[in-house]
Amino acid sequence: MTFIQQLSAAWTTNQSMLCVGLDPDVARLPAALQNEPDGIFTFCKAIIDATADLACAFKPQIAYFAALGAERQLEQVCAYLRANYPHLPLILDAKRGDIGATAKQYAREAFDRYGADAVTVNPYMGFDSVEPYMEWRERGVIVLCRTSNAGGSDLQFLNVDGKPLYQHVASLVGNKWNQNGQCALVVGATFPEELAQVRALVGEMPLLVPGVGAQGGDVAATVRAGKTASGGGLMINSSRAILYAEPVAGEDFADAARRVALETRDAINLYR
Repeated sequence: MTFIQQLSAAWTTNQSMLCVGLDPDVARLPAALQNEPDGIFTFCKAIIDATADLACAFKPQIAYFAALGAERQLEQVCAYLRANYPHLPLILDAKRGDIGATAKQYAREAFDRYGADAVTVNPYMGFDSVEPYMEWRERGVIVLCRTSNAGGSDLQFLNVDGKPLYQHVASLVGNKWNQNGQCALVVGATFPEELAQVRALVGEMPLLVPGVGAQGGDVAATVRAGKTASGGGLMINSSRAILYAEPVAGEDFADAARRVALETRDAINLYR
């Protein structure tokens, strides 16, 4: 099954466009897990089990693991997802951006080492920084387009031939780069007008939308701007708002995460 087929099935099966981000900050884990050798995995596993029926995908952010030398625990998280929830896409949030042989090694890392169904990439170096990922023909390549951070405008909103640069990226990915039909774009919830413009440019292509929750993106505006004609097409990511739903994480952190995930999933569906 391809990434797009898997995602489409998850949208339907779970009636959800919520993507749960896994950004495990050790300082915010329950005290009992902070000094446990596999505490990050234990935390992520509990979040996954608590929210899997409410999500259309999970998105571990590689930096939160790599900075602590916890790549083995990331491997455990990915293996757990594949073994127990193989119907839900596993998106590795790596934002890689290099060329040639180096890009191919990053692709091997994402798809072979971690078994990801899709990976986020940076298009700044052009198509030859994206093409190596497409050797894995059934895996997804999710290209940064209009990101949710304020500083993204420094480059993404530059005028190029009368259009902002992010629109050129959207058009390139939608019309030229999507060789396997497995591409998607990252467009932030904090810019709903730009989100609507990207949707108009790329038609039915899936959009990964960060910025809802802790970053303040508005759910109603996001769904209205980014949904397809059939009311789908989005992976609306929430990470910290779900992971750390309890201000001081305790033993009931997974129950709190489920509550916020359910509220977010239902709020998204309200505007579909």
